[in-house]
Amino acid sequence: MLSNQPLCNDADQRFVGYRRGFLKLLASSLILPTGSLLAQNTVENRSIKFGLIADLHQDVIHDAQERLETFIQAGKDQTLDALIQLGDFATPIPKNRKIIETFNSAHAVPLHVIGNHDTDGGLKTSQVVDGWGMKNRYYSAEVRGIKLIVLDGNDRPKDHTSGYPAHVAEDQLEWFEGELTHQGPMIVLCHQPLAGPKSIDNAPAVQTLLAAARDRILVVINGHTHIDEFLEIEGIHYWHVNSAAYHWVGEQYKHLSYSPEIHSQFRDQSFTCPYRQALFSFLEVDLSSGQILITGRETSWVGSSPAELGKPNASGLESGKQIVPSIRSRNWNRA
Repeated sequence: MLSNQPLCNDADQRFVGYRRGFLKLLASSLILPTGSLLAQNTVENRSIKFGLIADLHQDVIHDAQERLETFIQAGKDQTLDALIQLGDFATPIPKNRKIIETFNSAHAVPLHVIGNHDTDGGLKTSQVVDGWGMKNRYYSAEVRGIKLIVLDGNDRPKDHTSGYPAHVAEDQLEWFEGELTHQGPMIVLCHQPLAGPKSIDNAPAVQTLLAAARDRILVVINGHTHIDEFLEIEGIHYWHVNSAAYHWVGEQYKHLSYSPEIHSQFRDQSFTCPYRQALFSFLEVDLSSGQILITGRETSWVGSSPAELGKPNASGLESGKQIVPSIRSRNWNRA
């Protein structure tokens, strides 16, 4: 079941000026050098569509391959311009070769974002880059007139002591600032949030850079939180894409959602509340109008929900609102 939830309306006048400017920018972005993907400049090719999947966690769940294939099959009916996985996907070890190859071969433009769990087991970031076939741990790519900027939120700050770091270091920030001078529409991607719950520890610094380019930023997208969240800060939309597989509840709420045989093979799955079907989404940008559409997907819990287990909500989160087995459909306009 799909639902539409407009997030912006005519009453919101705070950013009318830059939105008008953004529409002009979208129009000018269609006038590109010969040989570019939009050189034909037809009405048909002004709509750009991406398929997104987050936090598949091949190393945690028993049916990751099936969930990925469901996403890929659904994307075949969408005429997608790129496939994007937002991290915590599959560590690049021999037993995960099949699922990595499945993603990489599913589309001519497969794009990866590195998650905090993708180096589990003592792997180095360079091994993930090589194993997934990335060109770098952070990079940019242009897809039919839209620049996608991919950040690595796993940098380790100097004062880091324990746990998974969530940080974008100075050298990467300097590179990012340069990328944001691009005079066309942009989408920013990072596994860890750059705003909202569980943001990176230097989120304000990144948000400052983003705000300076707000007239060209379509949306900032992350995974990591396993929630469905969408917020606006200083005219920029931030979208938390829910996990393809589950919401984590931890060892205190250990329980069986599947058969004992499955849980014996995938121990950490007992610490999750799984989603019955794979969650994923499609993001469509209409360059002629500035309209942006998220097509989401809804399912149900397998077994008990976090609320039914008695797990308290984290700060700023609510069961049934952000903690849900769904990615809600949404639309807004940057014109």
